[in-house]
Amino acid sequence: MPEAVEDRVNVRVGVAGATGYAGAGVTALLSRHPAVDLVQVSSRSHAGRTHSQCYPGSDCDLVLQEELDGAACDVVISALPVGESGRRAQRWLSSGALVIDIAADFRLRDPASFRRWYGEEHPDQELLAEAVLALPELDPEPLSSARLMALPGCFSTAVILACGPACRSGLVEQDIVVDAKTGISGAGRTAGPGYLFSELDGSVLAYSASGHRHQPEMEQALNSLSPNPHQVTFVPHLVPMTRGIVATCYLRLRSQAAITALRHEYSSCYAGTPFIRLHDGPKPSKLAIGTNLCYLSIQEQGNRVVICAVIDNLGRGAATQAVQVLNQRLGLGATTGLNRDPLWP
Repeated sequence: MPEAVEDRVNVRVGVAGATGYAGAGVTALLSRHPAVDLVQVSSRSHAGRTHSQCYPGSDCDLVLQEELDGAACDVVISALPVGESGRRAQRWLSSGALVIDIAADFRLRDPASFRRWYGEEHPDQELLAEAVLALPELDPEPLSSARLMALPGCFSTAVILACGPACRSGLVEQDIVVDAKTGISGAGRTAGPGYLFSELDGSVLAYSASGHRHQPEMEQALNSLSPNPHQVTFVPHLVPMTRGIVATCYLRLRSQAAITALRHEYSSCYAGTPFIRLHDGPKPSKLAIGTNLCYLSIQEQGNRVVICAVIDNLGRGAATQAVQVLNQRLGLGATTGLNRDPLWP
């Protein structure tokens, strides 16, 4: 790593995959971040053009490169497709840069699990063992000395934040059921018949009911927090909106456990955290759009607990969370560069 990043006036950051939804979101945030110099952006499909020429609304005039030069960066934030970060991360790290991966390459610890869910061998299994899962409020693995940080997926982020304190408390049974709704932007900037307005409008689609690749991430993180192993049943649904996730999580209280004790766990766990907002009832997904906020509500039906989490899949589920992790790793204020308030309506 170059001489202490923390000693620089500004941190030099490069964004790989800067023209996808997540990468473009990071680019926009870092262009205005007071402690960052955005020095490089990459995109193979748009190399040679400026970012502002390729992405609507961008005011970043850096020329897109085919590949990032890790030696020119203190931090690389990668939003490349699955497998691509894994093939480049060692080179970036060897050049002295820290790496924050928004994609899925370093989330799962078990190479066999990666192969099962992504259909290919992991490109760098040695680094897979080193990577730290980055979720600042729960800190399942410490970030203070990490070189390689992996962001949970968008669904995983919502569910881990929703269920993490409950699992850590030991107050709930092992089985967790999650029903989640998401907007179409989770599919990325990819055209296809299933994403046409005429086919999505007025319709809701359950998908991956036999298993979704974010489910093993949820179990891995929740079990790292918990004294008891947990099993997650997870079914996502596609709804006709652009952005947002509503994850409704169903848990059962252990015998003699009280909902008041569980609510106390959440209040204690998230006290003083600027991005978690606890409420008496669920909030609409629109309230989180463009922010790093996660709205949580905890209610009960008999001996069951219903916890709703609301986030922006492209914000807290990707771009803004990457900046939050950057801030925490470098010892910056948590909200630095992330001060956008909710918009309503």
